[in-house]
Amino acid sequence: MLGLAFKPNTDDMRSAPSISIINSLQHEGAKIKVYDPQAMPKSKGLLKKVAFCKNSYDLAKGCDCLLLLTEWDEFKELNFEKIKRLMRHAIIFDGRNLYHDKNWSKLGFEYYGIGRNHI
Repeated sequence: MLGLAFKPNTDDMRSAPSISIINSLQHEGAKIKVYDPQAMPKSKGLLKKVAFCKNSYDLAKGCDCLLLLTEWDEFKELNFEKIKRLMRHAIIFDGRNLYHDKNWSKLGFEYYGIGRNHI
């Protein structure tokens, strides 16, 4: 999961969608890895049984999919060729439609923009 905070450029976890999404996914048996540039210290008291990663690439290692929840600037500049090599399955769920303009099929990803058609 890329991004935990309610909004970018803050560590605000009040009513952050990441909390309920993580809880729902864990209820279904998912193992969750998370990274957020600022909100991880605050989220450690709120989230149970998640792996806190040091950066986006550490998070991608061995993942079946990525879920983007907060549109941090650093997520705009990720090296997706590297991300793809690190992941088990190249699948992205983009909850903020940050990546809607990329050519995902050319990059070898299955992409789902939440609230958008599958590209």
